[in-house]
Amino acid sequence: MKVKVINRSSNPLPEYATEFSAGLDVRAANEEPIVLEPLARAMVPTGLYLEIPEGYEVQVRPRSGLAAKKGITVLNAPGTIDADYRGEVCVILVNLSQEPFTVEKGERVAQLVLARHERLEWEPADELAASGRGEGGFGSTGTK
Repeated sequence: MKVKVINRSSNPLPEYATEFSAGLDVRAANEEPIVLEPLARAMVPTGLYLEIPEGYEVQVRPRSGLAAKKGITVLNAPGTIDADYRGEVCVILVNLSQEPFTVEKGERVAQLVLARHERLEWEPADELAASGRGEGGFGSTGTK
């Protein structure tokens, strides 16, 4: 699937790290370092502008290495870039660690995943079909 992209950063285009990677690593395009204090968040620019085909979205997801090693994650994960959005792709990072974290220019800060989606149409109803789960919510299916 081809997606048109404008790259206004000095970084290479996002790339897959391995042959079977689902997400492309996207890099920060900030001119100055961004210091994220504990529990702080920031919009990190990427310099990328996308033309996503209709029926698709690009999801912005955390990088597992940053999350596990540094406590840095994408705040609204997964973030959605809609097919009709033409502005700069930015990543909302949050620091969930106890230490400040500095986002340097060119640092891999998130992953981008292309995903197909369907549009739903509401069908108003007075009742829903029964299911084995019923109204059981959070934690109702056990912890195993």
